[in-house]
Amino acid sequence: MTAAREDRDPAAPHEHLLKRHSARFLDPENATVVDGVPEPRPTAYLSRRLLMSTRADRKSVLKMLDKAADELGWSVDAANEETCSTVKRRRKDGEHKLGVARIALKPKKGTAGSPPDGWKLLQKARAMHGVKAMRGVGLDHLLNATTEIEGNPLHSGNPLHSGNPLHSGNPLHSGNPLHSGNPLGIAIGSYMEPGSGGRQPVAVALPRPHRAQKLSTRRPVVAILDTGCGVHPWLKGVVREDVTLDGTPIGYTDPATDPESDGDLIGPMDGALDPLAGHGTFIAGLVHQACPDADILSWRVMPSDGIIVESDLIDALTKIAELVRRHAAGEPGGQAIDVLSLSMGYYHETPKDALFDPTMYDLLEMMGECGTLVVASAGNEATSRPMYPAAFAPWSDDEGGGAATRSDCLPVLSVGALNPDASTALFSNGGPWVRAYQPGAAVVSTMPPLQGGYEPLARVTAFGRQREAIDPDDFTGGFAVWSGTSFAAPLMAGRIAARLLHSMPAASGEDTQAAAVARGWKAVEAETKIKRS
Repeated sequence: MTAAREDRDPAAPHEHLLKRHSARFLDPENATVVDGVPEPRPTAYLSRRLLMSTRADRKSVLKMLDKAADELGWSVDAANEETCSTVKRRRKDGEHKLGVARIALKPKKGTAGSPPDGWKLLQKARAMHGVKAMRGVGLDHLLNATTEIEGNPLHSGNPLHSGNPLHSGNPLHSGNPLHSGNPLGIAIGSYMEPGSGGRQPVAVALPRPHRAQKLSTRRPVVAILDTGCGVHPWLKGVVREDVTLDGTPIGYTDPATDPESDGDLIGPMDGALDPLAGHGTFIAGLVHQACPDADILSWRVMPSDGIIVESDLIDALTKIAELVRRHAAGEPGGQAIDVLSLSMGYYHETPKDALFDPTMYDLLEMMGECGTLVVASAGNEATSRPMYPAAFAPWSDDEGGGAATRSDCLPVLSVGALNPDASTALFSNGGPWVRAYQPGAAVVSTMPPLQGGYEPLARVTAFGRQREAIDPDDFTGGFAVWSGTSFAAPLMAGRIAARLLHSMPAASGEDTQAAAVARGWKAVEAETKIKRS
C-alpha cells in the first residue's frame, strides 16, 4: 500500500508507568469536550500540571485558569509555579522569549473531591473564557523513546510478562501481540524477539571505525539527547558529556540514576535490565559508525523506562538553543552543533488545531535558523498518526501538517526505519510526514558493559573448558543488536554529518549562520527528497 492511512491509534499505556510518573491517559471515549475544540485523540500527560508559554499573558491567563479551577473545586498553585529555562529569539517582528512555565494544580482549600486534572481544567477554561484566550496553554505530555514496537508507546517491556528469559528487559516486548486484535501483530512483534531484532548481545569482529587524528577543518558536531553514554573503547575521545550552559547542567547528572552504568534501576528486583539500559550508548555508536570523524555531544534527559516529560525536554532544548544561538552570533559561551538527534516522541491530542502549542517547534525552528539540523525518529506503532517532534518536518502533501521549507532555515527531518534488505520495517510509522528512511531493524552498535541477572540456558564443563549457551543479557562484549526508529534517526544524523565533513569551515576560521544553513541544506537535499524553497 502507498496511500496514507490512519487505521489504528497507539494503545493505552500500562498502569504502572502512569503511576510512576503521576500521569494520566486521555481516553477520547470519556474525555471532556468543548465546542470549538476538535475531539481529542489519545495521549498521556501529567494530570496535576499545565504548561503555559512564556509568550502568553501570564497574569491574565492565571486569573482565568484560577476562576475555572474554582468551579471544579481546585485552585492554581501560583506559589509553586516554575518557569523552565528561556531563550531570546530575535525576529523581524521583535524579540521573543521562548520557554514554558509549569502551572501546578491543587485542591481548593477546605474541599474534598476528585484530584485535579489538567485536561478537564483546560477544557473548562476554554468553555468559560473562549478558545483563543487559552492559546499558549497546554498539557505536559509524556514522550517515549521510539524503541518500542507493537502499538503501545509507553510499554515497559517487563521480561516477566512472558516468563521467557530471553526477553530480558527488552523494550520491544509487548506481551501477546494478538491481544491487540491485529492479525499482523505477531509479525510486528517479531522484531522484539532476540534473533529477530530484539536487544541481544552480538560479537563484532570489525575494527573500530577509522577516525582521522587531525583535520584541517572543524569536525562536524552531532548532539544526542537520550539516556546518556556509557563506557566503550570506540567512543573514548569521541563523545563529550560535560557541555553545560554557563555551568548549568543540561538534563540529568546524578550518577546514581545513570542507565548506562547501572542497567537495573526500575521495576522489580529481578535482575532484568531496564528497557532503555544502554540506549544512548547504542545511539552514539551508530553516529560514530556513520561518521567516525564527527564529534558527539551527549546529554542524559531520559530515564531507563524510556519516558520523558515534555517540559523537561523543552527545558533541555531551550538551553541547547541558547548554546546554538550564541555560537551563530559569535558570542562567548556558545557551542557548535551541526545535527541534533532525537529518538523520542508523543502523539498530540489536537495537532491540527490552532491550540497546538508551538513552543517546542519554535525552539527547533530557531536552531534550524542557526544552522542546526534536527533529526527525529518517526515512532514504532505502524501508524500514520503524526508523532511529534518528527511530524514538524515538512510534509510531502498539503494535508494540514508540518512546516513549509525555507531557504534560510533547516527543516526538522523525520526518519522511519528500514529492514536489512532496505524494505520499510513493518513496525515503522509512515505517512506524508515521514520524509526519510534509514536502517533501524536489527542494527548493530556499541553497548556499555552491562550484565543482567539472567543466566545461559545451559552450562557444562568439558575437557577443562566451560561451555554454555549465549547469556541473553550479558553485554560485556560491548555490542548488541537492536531495533526501532530510535536507531534510524542517529544513523541519518551521522550520514548528514558525513555529508558536511568536506564543507566545514577551517578549524581556526570564522563561520557564518548563512553558510551553516546553506551547507546543511546541501546535505539534506543529498540524503532526502526534501528541497529548499
